[in-house]
Amino acid sequence: MKINIVAFGIAKEIINSPECSLEVKTPCSVGSLKETLMAKYEEFQKLKSIKFAINEDYQEDRFLLNEGDEVVIIPPVSGG
Repeated sequence: MKINIVAFGIAKEIINSPECSLEVKTPCSVGSLKETLMAKYEEFQKLKSIKFAINEDYQEDRFLLNEGDEVVIIPPVSGG
């Protein structure tokens, strides 16, 4: 199934684009997607934490994705 990915901050730099599509196996959880991204883009393994919003709602690793879902990668944020 095809998943649409939107990336911000360092995640955008890692995938070299603000948006992309990724073909994943069905069923696919957020955790499985995270593993797929880490295998495809090794730089994700260096991040201490990464969150995902699915269709504008934060979701945990066990959440199952659906065809056409918009997945937003939320990288770690630091501030002062």
